[in-house]
Amino acid sequence: MSGRKRTAVLISGRGSNMAALVKAAQDPDFPAEIALVLSNRADAAGLDFAREHGIETLVLSHRDFADRIAFDAALDANLRIAGIEIICLAGFMRLLTPWLVERWRDRMINVHPSLLPSFKGLDTHARALGAGVRVHGCTVHFVRAEMDEGPIILQAAVPVRGDDTPDALAARVLEQEHVIYPKGLALLASGRLKVENERTVVEGERPPRDVLVVPRV
Repeated sequence: MSGRKRTAVLISGRGSNMAALVKAAQDPDFPAEIALVLSNRADAAGLDFAREHGIETLVLSHRDFADRIAFDAALDANLRIAGIEIICLAGFMRLLTPWLVERWRDRMINVHPSLLPSFKGLDTHARALGAGVRVHGCTVHFVRAEMDEGPIILQAAVPVRGDDTPDALAARVLEQEHVIYPKGLALLASGRLKVENERTVVEGERPPRDVLVVPRV
């Protein structure tokens, strides 16, 4: 299809969610193309995956800049030079300045390994187990200046098992991240998303009829 939205994926490590986005975008009917993979670390393993799939890569080390705003200004400039229209954060381990977030407002999305607004920040799986929750999961959301804030686009839940470890729970949640992140990007790139009063509205979406109660297994 023509007019696919040029998308940059920002990573700091292996980039498994980036790989899921790349695979989804190989479908010519997918409304976004992954045009750039950018990392703040030259040793990020995901860069090799991107290069192997013919995607342009860029390393922009935060250590080369005096402060966060200088780094974000360079990041913004390079994204615009590349003609980027949408940003996907995929394990990008940098806190972005409010200045950059506002410049890309409602065009920057993230996937977080919890059912936001619960368990913002790090170590979400261990914290979920410690809290004794029955369900855990992941969230695709628009990015705002506050950490792990922003209108929710999609969520996926997984049951918490009685014998779960943080690693086992993380693996099941990651599988769902790989499912919902491409779907969230597709919704944004197709123009079906809009934000009203900091809530996401999906064009053509029907309200859910049922509430699923998942028992502990």
